Amino acid sequence: MQKAVPLTFTKWINSHLAKHVPPFEVKDLFDDIKDGVMLLALLEVLSGQKLPCEQGKKLKRIHWLANIGTALKFLEGRKSAYRGSPIRLVNINSTDIVDGRPSIVLGLVWTIILYFQIEELTSSLPELQAFSSSNSSLDSSTSSTDTTSPPVKRRPLPPLQGGARKALLRWVQQTATKCLGLDVKDFGPSWRTGLAFFAVIRALRPDLVDMERVWRRPNRENLQEAFLLAETELGIPQLLDPEDVDVDKPDEKSVMTYVAQFLKHQPIRKQSVSEGQPEEVREQRKSQRELKMWLEQLEKEAVHAQETEGSLAQQYQVSLFKSLQVQLEMKRKQVEGALQSTQRDGILTVDQALVKQAWERVSNRLLDWHLELDRSLPAPLGTVGEWLHEAEGALRQEITVQQAHDITANTVHRALEQHKVSVEQCTGRRRCFCSAAHRSKP
Repeated sequence: MQKAVPLTFTKWINSHLAKHVPPFEVKDLFDDIKDGVMLLALLEVLSGQKLPCEQGKKLKRIHWLANIGTALKFLEGRKSAYRGSPIRLVNINSTDIVDGRPSIVLGLVWTIILYFQIEELTSSLPELQAFSSSNSSLDSSTSSTDTTSPPVKRRPLPPLQGGARKALLRWVQQTATKCLGLDVKDFGPSWRTGLAFFAVIRALRPDLVDMERVWRRPNRENLQEAFLLAETELGIPQLLDPEDVDVDKPDEKSVMTYVAQFLKHQPIRKQSVSEGQPEEVREQRKSQRELKMWLEQLEKEAVHAQETEGSLAQQYQVSLFKSLQVQLEMKRKQVEGALQSTQRDGILTVDQALVKQAWERVSNRLLDWHLELDRSLPAPLGTVGEWLHEAEGALRQEITVQQAHDITANTVHRALEQHKVSVEQCTGRRRCFCSAAHRSKP
């Protein structure tokens, strides 16, 4: 096993766990994933769905197995963009993950990367749809509809030898390397010089790359600059190290994982209806992406306000917090409409999942800020405010119906217990509030 593989997979996981609320970080892939908490958090970020999870500092092996079991059942309930059938977890079981067996853990992570990043993104590439009716080996690597387009039901693609790998390779060839005379025929040695990485960056942002300058430079220098350029200009995390690529046989899975990130920056090419993407589809995708950007900007404003508004008491008095909260509420109906799935299985598209993640992040940010403000109130109002926050959180909790009914039943049971505690505490908190209100009267 090449050392680059666990490192690349760990960086990929962390790039997504940074979006979780609260954010997580995997330091030792084989050890940190054992209890299933970070694995479920990763799947939540990728899917936009809330998953039941046993959490706490005193979790035992039985809880670890339950969490891993939840994750595996969730994955088995998803459908491959290429086969149209459930994801197959070959020789992957809860016990081996909990035991930290490297080959099994890496196999599971690769399955997640392949489905949630490479399959989902390559199957929606408009550049490849033109080849779907040809006699090439790529006939089934793309869909006749765009999987990130809400109103169109995904039609399973015929089986294909190579599947997503061939689709990703064809995208690189058609959009980036062939026009420059670069022969990229794999995800291994073809990338050693760094030129292919520059070609991909150039295809997305022509203004960033001067190919004449990089043709004759050493491999390491090209690789280092390409990775840095992709991170600073496109926001693509540096999953690879130059020394791991500048070898005779770079790890293909690691390179694929990195290259697939560029698909998110692929511009939506204007197409006629005859090319397979109706005007309504393009407009909905555009609207979803604009909504995601608006939510991300609101989150940035909330973070900045928390850091610069002075004391908690001052923050409570200023109108900025309330203004941000009102702005978010005004977008609620639009977000709910954007998240209405039209697919038969009810699964969100990639764009919808990104909107949901952005909505949840900014909502949780404002909720945490609100809780912090409430806790700053003089006693006993701080305690009352904290209880209200927890009770409202219990009422807002969404129950996701899983294919495994026992998981859904356990989630409902925990929710009912939380409601029960809130109700039992209600009388005491009400007395505290009434007492404080009575004392405040002249």
